[in-house]
Amino acid sequence: MSDLYGGFGSLFKGLSGFMPQDDPDVKIMTAQSDLSELRKKELELYAEIGKKALASGGQFPELENKLRLVEANIADAEQKLRDAQSEKEAEDSAKLAEEEALTCPSCGNINSEGVKFCQECGTKLGVLKCSKCSAILTPGTRFCGECGTKQGA
Repeated sequence: MSDLYGGFGSLFKGLSGFMPQDDPDVKIMTAQSDLSELRKKELELYAEIGKKALASGGQFPELENKLRLVEANIADAEQKLRDAQSEKEAEDSAKLAEEEALTCPSCGNINSEGVKFCQECGTKLGVLKCSKCSAILTPGTRFCGECGTKQGA
């Protein structure tokens, strides 16, 4: 049986000190938290025993093969997670770039898609970057503040 409170058992146990100790709900919550902690310790000990048994070598070949398969599946799952995180980061960057292209650098107005000039103040839209170092520039900048390169009109 797992922690009824989804991992918050120790938090509830700490808070139970502020609750009436004779309340049946508090007793149940405390007992469940204690049981969850003990089962966690039990699982940790089984894992330690298992690791030592594997280290002694060759006593459980079928379990070792299953373990290697699980380890390979974990590596695959971790790679899928990294790929999904990278994909999300790329999508988030693309969305941010789209939003920046629609946001006026002068007044902050968010313009509709397809316009080239701010509908609020008339400033040219799009991220202005230095022609040499690609630093982001504010509209009307004549020289880059990063590298000093003169910007074209």
